[in-house]
Amino acid sequence: MLYFTTCGWMMWNWLVSAPASGATVVLYDGSPFHPGPERLFDLVEDARVTHFGTSAKYIDAVKKSGYRPRDHHRFKALRAVLSTGSPLAASSFDFVHDAIKSDLHLASISGGTDICGCFVGGNPVGPVRRGEIQAPFLGMAVDVFDADGKPLGPGGGKGELVCTKPFPSMPVKFWNDADGSRYRAAYFERFEGIWCQGDFAEWTLSGGLIIHGRSDATLNPGGVRIGTAEIYAQVEQLAEVTEAIAIGQEWDGDTRIVLFVVLTRPGGLDAELTKRIRTAIREGASPRHVPAVVLEVADIPRTKSGKITEIAVRDVVHGRKVANVEALANPKALACFANRAELDK
Repeated sequence: MLYFTTCGWMMWNWLVSAPASGATVVLYDGSPFHPGPERLFDLVEDARVTHFGTSAKYIDAVKKSGYRPRDHHRFKALRAVLSTGSPLAASSFDFVHDAIKSDLHLASISGGTDICGCFVGGNPVGPVRRGEIQAPFLGMAVDVFDADGKPLGPGGGKGELVCTKPFPSMPVKFWNDADGSRYRAAYFERFEGIWCQGDFAEWTLSGGLIIHGRSDATLNPGGVRIGTAEIYAQVEQLAEVTEAIAIGQEWDGDTRIVLFVVLTRPGGLDAELTKRIRTAIREGASPRHVPAVVLEVADIPRTKSGKITEIAVRDVVHGRKVANVEALANPKALACFANRAELDK
């Protein structure tokens, strides 16, 4: 198994399960794009890797680079590709099977650093449907609750991802939390006695799940909850957009969506591209998802495990102090969002 991860991401610790299962772990140190996008795929081929794990952002970056691994390698040993870190877009499912290998198991998985494991993920004996996570993981009593704590079945809409029973890797307490109040507040205050993970999710009619982003980063224009991943899945398909981050800005007694984009060619956000961004979101998601404001930034803040941080950006835009700045890999990126005159009108 080769799972490309930094030592600061929980997937590094998660790798312990591989040798415990009798598998060999392949490790790589360095940029996954040096000297080019072929680097990790060369390693997958040369080491005869059977299970290759990475992030949704990496798969999207390879797609945008124009590199097609199957044109250069046969991948006879490769049986599965695993993706996590953020929701895997439907178009990335297509890319993996078209440009990497058609007869492999593509498993989009989702869990948490706090549990060092997964709530939902791949099922090697079940069907894979583009844009969906296949099923709950073993030992995880996963469900989706509405605001009143009632289960939302398949087709029932979006809600909070919960786990209704104790599970093997559930932490039992926090350090320096003698009475357990911080621990209970983090997971059990939303629904009494029920673990609430803080992900915005929904069951599909086929029994799979879709993760729409973090609940605390959910957008709420006009009182309608929208997951940020629904916007990213559309805008990041545009070749001109390297990455995007969306927040809700308090505006005239309501919330408006503000979208920040990093472009492949800096300085290229003109009226025509802004229109195409909005059109892609409107047609691929809905009119409610269309941002009121689209702005270009040079960089997006992310954690040391590579995840973008909507909450930090939202705090900067509203002039609030950002918590846990030390957890960011690139805290200087926050300056890109401060005192933007465009957000005052």
